[in-house]
Amino acid sequence: MKSKFEYNPVALENLQIKDPSILDRLIDTESVRQGNLKKERAKVDKRMTLKEAVAEYVSDGDIYADSGFSYVRTPLQALFEVMRQGKKGLQGIGSPNTNHSYGIPYGVFSYSHNSYLGAEMRGTDRSYSISVQQKKVDILSEWSHGAMALGFKAAQIGAPYLASKSMLASDMINHNPYVKVVDNPFKKDKDPVCLVPALHPDVVFIHVQQADKYGNARIYGPSVNDIALASACRKVIITAEEIVPESDLRNNTGGNIIPFMFVDAVVDLPFGAAPGNCPGHYYWSREFWEWGIRITLSGKSDEARDSFWNYWVFDCKDQLEFVEKLGGVRWIEQHRKLEKASNLTYEDDGVDFSYTSVIPKWD
Repeated sequence: MKSKFEYNPVALENLQIKDPSILDRLIDTESVRQGNLKKERAKVDKRMTLKEAVAEYVSDGDIYADSGFSYVRTPLQALFEVMRQGKKGLQGIGSPNTNHSYGIPYGVFSYSHNSYLGAEMRGTDRSYSISVQQKKVDILSEWSHGAMALGFKAAQIGAPYLASKSMLASDMINHNPYVKVVDNPFKKDKDPVCLVPALHPDVVFIHVQQADKYGNARIYGPSVNDIALASACRKVIITAEEIVPESDLRNNTGGNIIPFMFVDAVVDLPFGAAPGNCPGHYYWSREFWEWGIRITLSGKSDEARDSFWNYWVFDCKDQLEFVEKLGGVRWIEQHRKLEKASNLTYEDDGVDFSYTSVIPKWD
């Protein structure tokens, strides 16, 4: 199929992309504008269940954006429902793009727009590297955090592209079909800049602390790229720790950063970021992530990987059953205290942050 846009031929060759048309949808701004014109502008009740939202708004082959940051206010429970429903052939994108790798062995994600995968001090995702080597996932573009964020920002403000120095000193330029290097037209001397096009993923789940039934959403803590993603993406689903009256958002405007007209669906989903961190609500489950990164995502045992995801995702009905497996009420109380103590909104004298580290038997 013939592509609609002109791409970096060096990157196409390096990434072995034979059909560039697979790249088109991410930068097809006109189709996004046409879709946005059809979105509902009236205030209507958009509430539905997570199962309904995934079934209606996530289609096979979609470009699926990761939001939040790695395990901080990330809609992990939405991703797990995508895996449970067996969606196929998705393209993963995000800055970072940590969580899409979980679905690769099951055919949920077939393509990557790369930035970063891992869980900081817990380690790197070695299983992803193995998946790339074994051709279980194809890389469509390589990005720095900053450059990808600029692509989302360009989409947010309606610009066709933004210029940056990001990626110029790296080989990512030669592994990214989308970006172009030109000379700064405002300087007489040679001054290369990188042009980053507006990026438009198909669908994003954004987990927030509070939202109303119309889709107005409040975020406490870092918003990361979520404000830009809300306007950049074709389909936007809000999952919220709490659904509050519209009057509360009107009377307390701090943190109200996503307006309802961008939002297609609202899901009442307490613990929607578990086992990650939701600022102001619960701390992240360190044991879960150590088990996941050091054993499940080590790439050393397919049996250990499948056993892990079967227990935590495929054999789990919803986020409440997930929390029960984490420890139920005791986990909730402990991680509520840890979260508040870490932000100095709870007396930390006497709060125990220690835990038993997960050490793989082969180490």
